[in-house]
Amino acid sequence: MQQAVEKADVLIEALRWIRQFRGKVTVIKLGGSVLEDPRAMTHLLLDILFMETVGMQPVVVHGGGAAISRAMEKAGLQPKFVQGRRFTDEATLRIVEQVLAGELAPRLAREIQDLGGAAASLSVRTKNVLFGRKAGLTGPDGRPIDLGFVGEVTRVDAETLTELCRRGVVPVIPSLCLSEDGDTILNVNADLAAMAVATALQAEKLVFLSDVNGVRANKDDPESLIDSLSASQARELIRTGAIQTGMLPKVEACLDTLEKGVNKIHIIDGRIRHSLLLEVYTTKGIGTAISRNGAGEPV
Repeated sequence: MQQAVEKADVLIEALRWIRQFRGKVTVIKLGGSVLEDPRAMTHLLLDILFMETVGMQPVVVHGGGAAISRAMEKAGLQPKFVQGRRFTDEATLRIVEQVLAGELAPRLAREIQDLGGAAASLSVRTKNVLFGRKAGLTGPDGRPIDLGFVGEVTRVDAETLTELCRRGVVPVIPSLCLSEDGDTILNVNADLAAMAVATALQAEKLVFLSDVNGVRANKDDPESLIDSLSASQARELIRTGAIQTGMLPKVEACLDTLEKGVNKIHIIDGRIRHSLLLEVYTTKGIGTAISRNGAGEPV
């Protein structure tokens, strides 16, 4: 009986957040080791199905770096990185497109359907919703550095995504875009693609599923997790060097996305069972929530 009462208490705690987020968009970025773990993916997709069932509007954006690297190795191609960004030549682009649009996106949509939900794979092979232009870097000498077929999103077909969400269909979007003239496929950083989608939809939440539990006061100590940050607090942690290495560009990009209208951004460990539900539907959550002013509930 006590266990049954505790389960009821959990549902009552979730009720507040379910009512508050009903009808609002949450963009979920999948990638990293989470995509490589079938059990973790099943739990996450169940979480996404739960969110849609109780009235939220989840939108999935995904990468697939590990799968792309395996496919390139099988094809005898060596990955090339320029200032930490993957260089994408024509041969690499063919593999990226096949892995993301031909394999991962349809698989994720199919798995959501197998769990009892509705999902649509939206890619350059089906219904494309991301459009952009070639991206590049600037070298130390000020000269542009070519990244090949690497792009940045300049436009999102928000109308199509909004209509699917309204119908209870979960959009699944691989990190590829088409040039505005429709002639060129471009490889896009999945974090940046998710931010573009969240901004276009003015999402209530953007959730990054990471391999770490969130932003830490001490990057080497998981117990130093900071569960909630305002934008100004995050900037102060950047200034003092508490946020550094791989977390630094992610948090900086999060702050930029908040400025563009997304209400709250979450960074959580996607390997934890039902991490999405624990973050969204409990008072404290399990990761780090970053908001413009840091005030208000829920996380």
